[in-house]
Amino acid sequence: MSAAPVLTRTRSVGGRSLGRFTRHRLALISVVVLILLILVGIFAPLLAPYDPYNLATGPSGNIQFASPPTREFWLGTDTLGRDVLSRLIFGTRVSLTIGISAALLALVIGVVLGVIAGFRGGWTDTLLSRFTDAVAAFPSLFLILTVSSFVPPSLFTTVTVIGLLSWVPTFRLMRGETLKLRDLEYVDAARALGAGDPRLMFRHILPNAAAPIIVQTTLGVAEAILTESALSFLGLGVQQPVASWGNMLSDARTITVLQSQPWLWLPSGAAILVTVLAINFLGDGLRDTFNPREQ
Repeated sequence: MSAAPVLTRTRSVGGRSLGRFTRHRLALISVVVLILLILVGIFAPLLAPYDPYNLATGPSGNIQFASPPTREFWLGTDTLGRDVLSRLIFGTRVSLTIGISAALLALVIGVVLGVIAGFRGGWTDTLLSRFTDAVAAFPSLFLILTVSSFVPPSLFTTVTVIGLLSWVPTFRLMRGETLKLRDLEYVDAARALGAGDPRLMFRHILPNAAAPIIVQTTLGVAEAILTESALSFLGLGVQQPVASWGNMLSDARTITVLQSQPWLWLPSGAAILVTVLAINFLGDGLRDTFNPREQ
């Protein structure tokens, strides 16, 4: 008999949260855009009109080098004669994979270290916090560029480097949330019932700090995509012939390409812009949804 009011209130809170998210029109549009991008990445072999790694030939059988958009090649061809549209589609898979994987790696590192530092306190918190400050003292992009220049560039290396050097914001957020939650009554009750420290940290504290962490991770995906694009543009990220948006942007290093061959860089630049904006708008929507002041 007493469970009904609790269940009703839970649904009410969930309904209000969903209502706030659905009122955020840019967030809803962003969800649709991101779903479409994910589907494009998954079904890239079916959607790409040509092989992104082979030379594109026109109706006459001649190889099309840096050809402007035509009926056969909707976005033209690049300087090596490959179809730009096909490479853009396959680049969606690579760039999203790097962004999501690197953000998840940073999430795991930041959450684990943050909850340990906040829960343990004392010298453990001091040691981890000072180490984090030392990492944060260097601009993240320059630190990533420096590390990337000493390791063989590859897809795995790009994900690992970005993830290992992008966990600082998540650590600080998780540590702050843990400091607020560790002394609450439900944690003391679980400790009195015999729960050990690992259970208290990851079963009782972590789920209650999930909302801001989810928002931070969402924004981390956008940052990872931008970082990958910068690394690939400079030749330190995903290497040719693997198609990524950053690799495609690397064709725009010369003034000639920027001025007279915009089809070589505009599609990938627009894809990065749309994706990052969609992720940021989604993060804004999630932030408003999880805002405790609106409960």
